[in-house]
Amino acid sequence: ICTLYSVFMTNIFSRTSIVLWSYLFTSILLLVTLPVLAAAITMLLFDRNFSSAFFDPLGGGDPVLFQHMFWFFGHPEVYVLILPGFGIISHICLSISMSPDAFGFYGLLFAMFSIVCLGSSVWGHHMFTVGLDVKTAVFFSSVTMIIGVPTGIKVFTWLYMLLNSHVNKSDPVVWWIVSFIVLFTFGGVTGIVLSACVLDNVLHDTWFVVAHFHYVMSLGSYISIIIMFIWWWPLITGLSLNKCLLQCQCIISNIGFNLC
Repeated sequence: ICTLYSVFMTNIFSRTSIVLWSYLFTSILLLVTLPVLAAAITMLLFDRNFSSAFFDPLGGGDPVLFQHMFWFFGHPEVYVLILPGFGIISHICLSISMSPDAFGFYGLLFAMFSIVCLGSSVWGHHMFTVGLDVKTAVFFSSVTMIIGVPTGIKVFTWLYMLLNSHVNKSDPVVWWIVSFIVLFTFGGVTGIVLSACVLDNVLHDTWFVVAHFHYVMSLGSYISIIIMFIWWWPLITGLSLNKCLLQCQCIISNIGFNLC
């Protein structure tokens, strides 16, 4: 954070690489959420070994408190894993489009900032089945749905930059970016379904939740790593990758993703 702060001090609104901004947001999320997880684990350790009763109802504790503390870390952790991927995809789309205006950069930047702020306050949507009161459930459900707005801004900005650029349609990087957008959109749509507390009670602990999670996070993180490798490997080593093999890899991987 201090290193990035020294970079941004020159001009905070300059066109600094959006990858750096994604790393900054990721670092802030870790700094905010990890101490809560450490506190929860420490309290659990005291319950198990020193006869305290933070989470033991027999001693006046509340086991739901542990869930709150765990998911306060657990849900932002999803964004910790996917935000660098957002930064990588955004950086490459900006590089491909070569757009002189700031539409893409600032739209993506504030979308990521909104996701960080909103994503830190919706941990309760993992706990609709524990008996939350109606007002609390409605709050978490509503804010979870609102996250779809900055997410949609990112997706449409990526598509705008790709469609308005003279990009080589056979470029494997473009194929992977399109795959990322399509699969991530599938995961996002299923997330909107799960944000409704009534539907979440029905779909809780089903394969629907597993599919949503893996479409959004696992595939998003994996594909962003592949895209990063394809984009920066020639720049780092000076060696080009076989375009035909990369295209075959993209096709086979996408078939495997959806079959698994």
